[in-house]
Order: sequence, then C-alpha cells, then structure tokens
Amino acid sequence: MGIFNFLVSKTIMHIPAPIVSIFAKSYIAGPTLYDAVKVTHDLNKKGMMATIDVLGEFISTKEEAIFYKNECIKILDVIAKEGLDANLSLKPTQMGLNLDKEFAFENIKEIVAHAKELNNFVRIDMEDTPCTDDTLEFFRRLREEFPGHVGTVLQAYLRRTPKDIENLSDGLLNFRLCKGIYNEPRKLAYKDPYIVNQNYIYSLEKLFQKKAYVGIATHDEKLVFEALRLIEKYGLKREEYEFQMLLGVDEELRNIIVSGGHRLRVYVPFGKDWLPYSRRRLKENPNIARHALKQFLGM
Repeated sequence: MGIFNFLVSKTIMHIPAPIVSIFAKSYIAGPTLYDAVKVTHDLNKKGMMATIDVLGEFISTKEEAIFYKNECIKILDVIAKEGLDANLSLKPTQMGLNLDKEFAFENIKEIVAHAKELNNFVRIDMEDTPCTDDTLEFFRRLREEFPGHVGTVLQAYLRRTPKDIENLSDGLLNFRLCKGIYNEPRKLAYKDPYIVNQNYIYSLEKLFQKKAYVGIATHDEKLVFEALRLIEKYGLKREEYEFQMLLGVDEELRNIIVSGGHRLRVYVPFGKDWLPYSRRRLKENPNIARHALKQFLGM
C-alpha cells in the first residue's frame, strides 16, 4: 500500500465532513430520490442497470425504521413509474434489526411483497458479522414465499462463506458476491488480500456449480478476469449472471465489461446520511480519494 492510500485508510474516519464530501460526491447520486432517478436514467441509456439504496444508518427507534420502510416502498413505486431498469437494495439494521428482529423481518417482508406486485427485486445487503446469521435467515424465509424477488449478499473475506453457500443450497440461490468492507476480527475474516481473492474465486465457482444467480460485485480486474473465465467454463448465458460496481468507481472498467456483452448493475445510493457510507468506501478504496483530489486541483 502506498503512503497516500495508507494515510487515507488510517485517517478517513477522523477527517471533517466538508472535506470528505469533496472526495465522496462521485459515490452518491445526491440527497433526493429524484437525484437517483436521474443517475439511473443516464445509466440505463448506457446499457447499464442500477440498484437504488436510500442511505441511513444507526437508527434508534422503530419510527425511523418505518420511515425507511416507506422510503423503500416509494423507491419501488418510482422505479415502476419511471420505467427504470433498476431494483432496490436495503439494510436490515435500517429496517430495525438491532431493535427487534421480527419487527425488522416484517418490514422487509412488506417491501419484498410490494416488489413482487411490481415484478421487481430486493437485495438484502449484508452488514457486519453480528448481522450475518439473521440476514441469511431472512433470505431463507423470504425466498420460499417470494422466489425470484429477493436475494442477499455474501462476503468473500469471511471464513464462513463457502459453508454458508452449502447450508443455503437447499433452495433458490441469488447472491451479490463482494469482498466485504467491515473491520472484522481475524478469527472471522481473512486479512490477507490474496487469500480474500482466492476465497472470492472459490466461492464464485461454488455458486456457479450450484446454479446460483450471482451479482459479481468487484472493481478488481483480476477478479473480473477470473469471473469471465468461470462464465466461459460453465457456459453461462448472459441472463444467468451480472457484474456489479459502485457508482463513481472505475468507469473505464465498467464500460469494458458492458462493451464485452455482459450485463452490469451500478449501485446508486442517495440521501442526506451520506457520511458513514462515504467514509467506509474511501477507507476500502483510497484510490478514489486520489482521483478526486487530482480533479479538485485540476491536475
């Protein structure tokens, strides 16, 4: 890791919000849903899909959870009204997981049921490890009632991921596979980037073997190469997988993937509570800060 990346990763959680915003604005569609709609329209014109997410973390009341539930339902309605090629992502803690597990489940179930009515899809995002078991349980319960309308996320840095794939293989599999960004203890997560990549490839192949639909979520071209190799190996059709990338990250690679004839979905977050999300993303990928600084200085 270069000195710039090291400094960003070590200090980003303490940098004042106005400075973080300089680096983070390319990650966020804007403060409102209609900012996300505009970005999604632009992506669709370029042959790319989107998943829209309203930002907001660390809720402390059920009233806040209900607010975010209603926001998610509104997002699905607007996607339908605007004719967007997009779906919805949500976080279980935003729905109240840390307050009341069954309350959170019922909130998510209501959203997924609405997605089914609109012939759309909900991705239940994965958060830190205290949420992993509950998130996978929610997916297991909902996929039985709403097959094809709900999926969740697996993280390649977690040691448990291959076993989770096996444990969930008794039903329909739909996952976003990513590396993972939370700071987890070594007993739970691999720390060596090489091993994380190897576990990503191993998990992806296991998912393909089990006929899972996978959102291949990575900006690492080494993993894109390995994914393309496996897609060819298993003879997958275009509609049997997709690539996924974050808004504002490596647009050149994004365009290369799409021009190669593959489907690609861009994560489009919006909202006023952008700071925690932006700090995590910049900590994960300090090169974004480098790129933004060059643009800011006109270099």
